[in-house]
Order: sequence, then structure tokens, then C-alpha cells
Amino acid sequence: MFRQLLITVVAATVASTAPSLASDDVPTRAEDVQPIEVGAAAPGFVARNADGSEFEFDPAQQDRTLLIFYRGGWCPYCNRHLMSLQNVVPKLKESGVDVLFLSADSPERLYSSLEDETLDYTLLSDASMSASRAFGVAFQVDDETVERYKGFGNDLEEASGFDHHILPVPAVYLIEDGKVAFMHADSDYKKRLEGDKILSAAGLSGD
Repeated sequence: MFRQLLITVVAATVASTAPSLASDDVPTRAEDVQPIEVGAAAPGFVARNADGSEFEFDPAQQDRTLLIFYRGGWCPYCNRHLMSLQNVVPKLKESGVDVLFLSADSPERLYSSLEDETLDYTLLSDASMSASRAFGVAFQVDDETVERYKGFGNDLEEASGFDHHILPVPAVYLIEDGKVAFMHADSDYKKRLEGDKILSAAGLSGD
């Protein structure tokens, strides 16, 4: 097993009329996130399915599970990463690894915001950022970046349904026996863990 943590920048908060959520418990810079480490007990969390129903993750009751945190369907780098894993996810599932994708998008936007809505993945909404917080990968986006994203047509409040302006650092976690067996996080959202390395982390070959 190996652990990798690469970090760069992004940070803060702004007000709105969308649902509010306290955000003073997350770093104001992506470089300051503190992902939980290999060997730590995996936290449980509640996310939401695309239909809005609750999905409860209890690490004590789960088999081997791969968690992939991504920013949202509005992010072209996230789309690219998800599509690059189309041959990886089936191999993981065949070997008994559950694969869960956690997005900052609201439940109704999970699939509709993707470039390829037909991806046969389990996408979960972590719009409240409770899972991202629990795993230590949540950070706050600064005002300037929030406005810049809006200029690109990417409104974080519209995407999540919250005004917290919190995103996850893209991360991959492998959970085994209730503990973190592998972790990779990179605050440079343009860089993602390749499929062959994900398979390797799960003890599988990319051949």
C-alpha cells in the first residue's frame, strides 16, 4: 500500500440566499486539507442517491469499498476522469470492490450534469460536504474563484443547492475492514489518479 498527498491552492466563503451550512470547520486553503491517513478508522457518513433518498455508509458493514471524491459534473476534469474509468470500475466490481463516486453536486444534478449521462456508476451527492469533511478533504473556495467559476457558467450554489462554497480535493480512498487501506489526494484538480494505479491499490492488474 502507498499513500500520496500532493497539494496546491484555492480558498474562503461568500453569502447567498441558498441553504446555509456552517463552514468554519474546514480549511480556507486546499493546501491545508488533512485527509485521514492509511490505517485510520474510516468514518461513516450519509449521502444522497440521485432520487434524493439517503445512502448510509457504515464502514463496519461494508465490504471492500473504493470512494472517489470529485468536484461535480460541471468540472471538465472530473468528467474526463470518470469517463477514463469505464474499463476500471467493472474490474473492481468483479473482484468484490464496491465503487462509490461522491460529488459536490445536488442529487438531481448527479447524472444530468455529466458529459456522458449513461455511465453505469453509483453516484452519490455529498452536497452538504459531510462526507468530504469526515474524510478531511473539504476546503472552502475563495470569493474570487467563486465569481470566476460563475463567469464560466459554473455556479457552485446552483450546482450544490448550498451557499457554503465548499468543494472536495479530488481524492480516492480504499476502505477495507473498516479502515483506510489506501489514500490519494491532490489539490491540483487537473491531476487525477490513473485507472491502473487505482487497480494496483486494490491489488488488481490493469492488463
